[in-house]
Parts: sequence; structure tokens; C-alpha cells
Amino acid sequence: MTMKITSKTTHILVVDDDPIAAETLRHALSYFGYSTAVAADGVEALRYVRTGKYRMVISDVEMPHMNGIDLCREIRRRNSCDYTYVILLTGRCDTESVVEGLDAGADDYIAKPFSPSEMLMRIRAGERLLLQESRELMIFALAKLADSRDNETGSHLERIREYCRLLCVELSTWPKFQETIDGIYIQSIYETSPLHDIGKVGIPDRILLKPGKLTAEEFAVMTQHAKIGGDTLRSVVDAHPESTVLHMAYEIAMTHHERWDGTGYPNGLAGETIPLCGRIVAVADVYDALTSERVYKPAFSHDKAVEVIKEGSGSHFDPDMVTAFLKLEDEFAKIKENLNDALETEDSEFLPLLRTPSTPSWALQIN
Repeated sequence: MTMKITSKTTHILVVDDDPIAAETLRHALSYFGYSTAVAADGVEALRYVRTGKYRMVISDVEMPHMNGIDLCREIRRRNSCDYTYVILLTGRCDTESVVEGLDAGADDYIAKPFSPSEMLMRIRAGERLLLQESRELMIFALAKLADSRDNETGSHLERIREYCRLLCVELSTWPKFQETIDGIYIQSIYETSPLHDIGKVGIPDRILLKPGKLTAEEFAVMTQHAKIGGDTLRSVVDAHPESTVLHMAYEIAMTHHERWDGTGYPNGLAGETIPLCGRIVAVADVYDALTSERVYKPAFSHDKAVEVIKEGSGSHFDPDMVTAFLKLEDEFAKIKENLNDALETEDSEFLPLLRTPSTPSWALQIN
């Protein structure tokens, strides 16, 4: 069996009237980190599907009461707003059986006996399809907030996602991260990292758009944007818990200002209790803030930004993220050059990172 994978949020419904076969499949899926439920036939399976929790169904074809073909037809007939991915299992491999299953609306067809590794690859293919729908939900969440006010520039968001993808591709080659960072993870962080500061739409204009330095009280209000964004996205995640991409968007918005030493915000998380995606975005976001011109400061040089991030290893940043960043710093500089802005208008939340003589003492204490 392939290497164990954990922390999957896709909930899978197994449908089989043979309890031994059902338990064998359930055990394999559990080994790969998936949450599962078992139904004995199509009638029972429909009750599970109607809850909206199970977006992926793996069903035997030959069953009493309602077989897998009829179950698939019923799922498609419901016309739910959330797509359900259906994989049919059968010992019949003839063309007619396959055509019948696909015509009923099945997404995939696997012959028995199957290998666990093959099943895992088929499930991942299904997750990629469900990911497409999750993106639409994420855009909806963004639109809800952006309807109030959009304070980010396009180039900033484009750079953030490029930096994050670059870091992920590098980290995916490290044995420590190979089980976590795969193609789906990289695509997900590329698409969700631009939502890192979505909570800023809940910050008053007098603070968010202030051209000068923030007072201690104003900075305290500014820090709330991480919780505002995280809480908003979490409400969408709660409605669609199977969506890994929305869960990542929530984690990024909530944790990208947490610090490795536990002195960040909003929850004071430390070390690896900070989700990996939040630790990755933290480096990307700070680098972009340091190297970008603001109405209250000039842009730092690439070398100065690298120095600041290097000094923050083990305090502000995960040392592994800094190691990866230092290996890729030339690529970061190229992205910055290719996707540069003449001038961006943003808040001064990164002022404490600059450590200039004019930085107020309260900012240094926050650092």
C-alpha cells in the first residue's frame, strides 16, 4: 500500500451490501486519511447524500432494493446545487455495463478487484473536479466582501500567488513535505493566497486608508482584519466542510500574521501549530510589502528585504520557509520585476517590520 496520507476533508460515502467488501474499502480510505460512512444499498445511500455532507460516492453496482446504477440516476435527478462525484465498482467489465453506468451519470468506473493506489488516484481526480466548484464558492465569498470595498491592487495579489507557488514547488521536493504538498495543494494555495487580506474590507476607512503611521490603538484595530477574514471564510467552510480549497482560504486569512515564536496575531499560535499555508503566505506577504512602494515609505531593495526575512527566521518565520525562500530569492526578484507596480496604496500594517529610527516604540514591542 502507498504511503499514508492524513488530514483530508473530503467525506466519502461507501455503498455496498457486502459488509466485508464495504469494510475493506472503508479501511483503505481511512488509511489514506478520508472520513467515510457506509450504506448497505442505494436507498440508505440517498439518505446520506441528502445531508449534503458526502460529495463523493463510491458504490457497488449489484445491490438489492436500489442498485448502483439506479442510485447514480437518482443522485443526478436531484439536481443539487452541489455536485456529487460518483465512482461505480463492479465485477462486470464488459462494454455494455460500463456504458450503462456512464450513461446513468457515473463519473468513473472501476473493476473489481482494485488496488488501493489506483483507487486513491481516481479519488484525487474526483477532488480536482470538486475543486472547480469550490472555487466558485470562494469567489462568492470574496464578492460578498468586495461589494463593500476592494483595497488590494491586482499586481500585489498576482505576486503573492506566484511567490506562494514558487515556495510550494520547492518545498514539495523536501521529504518533510512530500506527503502534504502535492499538485492539488499547490493549485489551491495559488488560488486562495490572494484572499489573505480579505478581512481588510471590515476595517474603517480612517485606519485602512490612512496615509501616515498608525497609532497603537489604530494598529490594534488593523490587526482585526485577520480574524474578520478568517471568520467570514469559516462560515462558508462550515456550510461546505468537504472543500479543501475553502478550508485553505480560511487558514490563510486567519493565520498569515501569526509568528513562529507565538507573538503574532490574532491567536498567538506558535511553531507548527500555525498551518503550513499560513507560514508560506507569511513569507510571501512580508517580502512583497517590504519591496513595494507605499504612500508612507519607499520600496526596500531586494537585498534589504532578504536581510529582514533572514533575520526573522525562527522568530517571525518558520526556519524551513526562510531556507526555501533564500534558495529561491533570485526567482522572487524576477517575479517582482515582471509584476511590478508604479505605486500601490495600502495600509501601514507592515511598518513595524521596517525597524527604522522613526518607528514608534510600541511597534518595536509588537515585533
